[in-house]
Parts: sequence; C-alpha cells; structure tokens
Amino acid sequence: MNGDQDDVGAGRSVDFALLFRTLAAGEHLSRTQARAAADAMLAGSASEAQMGGLLMALRTKGETAVELAGLLEGLRAAALDVRVDAEEMGLIDTAGTGGDGSGSLNISTMAALVAAGAGARVCKHGNRAVSSSCGSADLLEALGIAVDLGPDGVAGCLEQAGIAFCLAPLFHPALRHAGPTRRSLGVPTAFNYLGPMANPAGVRRQVIGVNDPAMAERMAEVLAVTGTQRAMVVHGHPGLDELSTIGPTRVIELKEGRIERYVVSPADLGLPTVELSDLAGADVAAGVAATHALLAGEPVPWRGIVCLNAAAGLVVGDLAADLDEGLSLAAAALDRGAAADTLAQWVEVSHRLADRR
Repeated sequence: MNGDQDDVGAGRSVDFALLFRTLAAGEHLSRTQARAAADAMLAGSASEAQMGGLLMALRTKGETAVELAGLLEGLRAAALDVRVDAEEMGLIDTAGTGGDGSGSLNISTMAALVAAGAGARVCKHGNRAVSSSCGSADLLEALGIAVDLGPDGVAGCLEQAGIAFCLAPLFHPALRHAGPTRRSLGVPTAFNYLGPMANPAGVRRQVIGVNDPAMAERMAEVLAVTGTQRAMVVHGHPGLDELSTIGPTRVIELKEGRIERYVVSPADLGLPTVELSDLAGADVAAGVAATHALLAGEPVPWRGIVCLNAAAGLVVGDLAADLDEGLSLAAAALDRGAAADTLAQWVEVSHRLADRR
C-alpha cells in the first residue's frame, strides 16, 4: 500500500478522462486518485456515465488494495458519525459482503446477538435486503428492533444495551448519488466490498465475511492501512461469506499490523459438520423462527455456525484468547439465556430511544 500524491487530490476537480486512460492502459490508480474519485461520486458532482465507467473499469481490471483504500477513505469521510470512542468501548462488528447465493440464514446477525450476550459491545452495520430476501435490517426489525435510529440513538443503544444497529442508507446518505448507477450496472462494484469496512461508529475490530476469496486478501490489506486494530476476513466453504461449519474456512487475520493466513475446520474445533440445506432460510419469517429457536437453547443445526462466528467476534474484541475459548463463551451465552436477554433489552432500549425523537 502507498499514500503517493499526484495531480489529482481530494477536494480538487477530478479529471475522469485521465483516470479512464490510466485504467484502460491496465495501470492502477493511486490512493489519492481513488479518494478524489470517491469524493466526486459521493458529492454528486460526477455524472452517471463517469461513475459507471469508473466502477466498471476498476472491476474489469481488478481493484487493488490501494484503490480500495482511497475509495474507503472517501466513503468514511462522507458518512454520518456515531460519536463514541470505539476503541475505548471495544466495539466490534460482524458483517458480510453478501452475494454468496447460498440461500442461508442471516448468520452474522445472529452471531452479533450471541457475541453481545457473551459480553462484547457490538455495533452492527447493515442494510435491508437487496439481492436476497432477508438483510440484517429486515431480520432485526422483525425481531422487534427499531432499526432506523440516528447517531444519538445508536450511541444510546451501545451504552444501555451493549449492541446497536446502523442502517446504511441513513448513515451513508451520499451513496444515493451512486445508487442508480450501481443498480443499472447489475454487477457487484467496489462499493459492495467497501460497505462492511465503513462502519459509522468507527469500529476497528471486525469479522468480515467475503464471498470472493481473491477479494478477501485485498480487503485485509485495506483494513491494515486504514486504522483497523484487529480483524478476521473469512471465506467459508462452499463459498459462504462467513466462517463455515459445512467445511473449511480460509481466515486472513489482522493483528497488531501483521497479517496471518490459516484454515479453520469445524472438526478441529469439535463442531459437527452440517449440510448447506441445514442452514437454509433466506426469508424473514425463517430468520425470525431460527433466531428464536437458537436463543431458546434448542439444539438447532445452525447453533454451531452462529457460535463459531460469534467466537471470531469475541477473539477480535480481545474477549477470548482463541476460537476455542470464544466458542465456550458463545455457548454459555446461549445456555444461560444471556443472548436472549440481550435481544429483549435491545428491543426495549431501541424503542424507548426512538420515541424520544
């Protein structure tokens, strides 16, 4: 990664023709150029043709970690901030890029609840469903959470319930300028991968599931140079954007500025292997039923994968030394009813804060 400077900088007019010539020649943009392009797109000063051309040129060439870092800086700068000290609070997030096409339950959202029940402070950042039928906002809303709180409400939930949700369109209003272009392209763009790294509360401890193993490597590099304290970027078998109990998971872990790569298998952790069909349930009703069954302590087949992803959150939050300890803490949070209590408290707090608006 580098922070090289050139004639295109943040806050200056952007010569999109120059950027297109650079990309057409198979060359990469600098971090500064990418940041300036993001600023222009998010300010609404770029045309749809310019936005579409740039996003597709980057996708065709393959976005570098340098380019993604510049785009991410622009996205973070344009966001509404939740005014909390993320590091002092030890905030974590469990999120995925989506798009794995598995039709599975919303594992990362259930994992966030379990991690919070085990003592983590979780600021979940997500959206309503776009390509699937149950995004994190859809599931949480159906579980009774007021998902459309602003910065003060999110901060209040973190303080009083230990868990909160940031609805992406509310905290990234500038993305509306790129929305029509992204939809018309019909394929994932760089913004699909930037979202999980742009938590409005400044979370710097994350578990990010990625459906594309090649992109996972680049995302880990981006996190390493944009302020992340600790993270796991994961790609699970058979192409899941989370740690898997169907088969092995490739993990790229960032810790203290160093990147380590390893593979985790359910058998190594004493977890039963399941089939993808055991995790089926992409619609809201199935997600609600699955969450309530899990929190009630029922021996459901998705308990293992939820606990595994919660365990990863506890590890990056420095609440567990390793995944084994994290699994024990996650299981205990379910067995003693702490995760269920967390959901009940969050429902009450979120609506009380919503009523004050």
